[in-house]
Amino acid sequence: MDVLSDLFLDYTLRTVALGSAALGVVSGALGAFAVLRRQALLGDAMSHAALPGVALAFLITGSRAPLILMIGAAVTGWLAAVAIVSIVRASRIKADTAMALMLSVCFGAGLVVLTFIQRQPAAGKAGLDRFLFGQAAAMLESDVITMAAVGALGLLGVLVLWKEFKLLSFDPDFAASLGIPTRRLDVLLTSLLVIAIVVGLKTVGVVLMSAMVVAPGAAARQWTDRLGTMVTLSALFGAGAGVLGALLSTTAETSTGPTIVLVATGMVAVSLLFAPARGLVWARLRAWRSQRMLALEAVLADLAALAAQHGSDATHPHDVGALHAVRGRVVMQRALAELAAEGLAQRHDGGGWSLTAQGLAEASRLARTRRASGDAP
Repeated sequence: MDVLSDLFLDYTLRTVALGSAALGVVSGALGAFAVLRRQALLGDAMSHAALPGVALAFLITGSRAPLILMIGAAVTGWLAAVAIVSIVRASRIKADTAMALMLSVCFGAGLVVLTFIQRQPAAGKAGLDRFLFGQAAAMLESDVITMAAVGALGLLGVLVLWKEFKLLSFDPDFAASLGIPTRRLDVLLTSLLVIAIVVGLKTVGVVLMSAMVVAPGAAARQWTDRLGTMVTLSALFGAGAGVLGALLSTTAETSTGPTIVLVATGMVAVSLLFAPARGLVWARLRAWRSQRMLALEAVLADLAALAAQHGSDATHPHDVGALHAVRGRVVMQRALAELAAEGLAQRHDGGGWSLTAQGLAEASRLARTRRASGDAP
């Protein structure tokens, strides 16, 4: 309760939580498109390419104003994205290779410029290196306002061009056939993704920002097949990871940025395991239920075949020892127990088994169903 009350009363925690929530909403909503278009590595490349932009913006202006540094980061991040697209189109280099190359080159260039700045006598240069891993604790109210305003522009762009972006994400060839300028939309959507990245540089830093772009969208994708729902869930997951990460970092006295990323990663893990339609746990449960039903139907059919050999005496007990060799003793015993519990089979005093009248009717129904579907002669 103390932490929750501090969330509203403590200026620093409230500022960090609001800034992290704004980052989560923007990166989650825009990152959903990157996940759908399989451009997760592009976000990583652009986040690393933002570092030289931050350094160059300070070197040129001498200002550490958040908006100035964001503009510098956006310019170099956007140029890196355009360079990646140009390399792929003009050469035989694959997209993943171009992204990895641009990521390394830009990150190295950013470190070189940062080192150069640190050797200069310029005032205000301290703290630029914190953009590597972020420093959410140093966030000011003005930073939050700037992040929210810049992020709102990105979200507004998505709302205005929602139908076009939706078509571009799922069927770009069809969009081109309708006369929609897919290349321009591609560049525009990439530019909006750059906005999501530069918004979070001060919070989680260059190195970890790609996780905030990918993780909420990856988690949301497990819960729905509708784009609108996915984007909304992704934004909520991002905001939740930001606020919860800020609270946990205060309680555990850890770095805020890495904690937010770990929370977002935890949301992905939970979604992968427990999402109703795609969760691994539910998939295994459905597979187990399917195997169980197949085993029950197979044993039911075996007992019906044995009963058919005795003509009118359908309840004649049968020694299922031979069936153990075919089905397996453990599977056979479990199936017989379940059939008995459902009133479909019965065990006789001598140890033999037979179907009940209800079991014979069920076996006949299953046989008719198989014949109708073509699974059996």
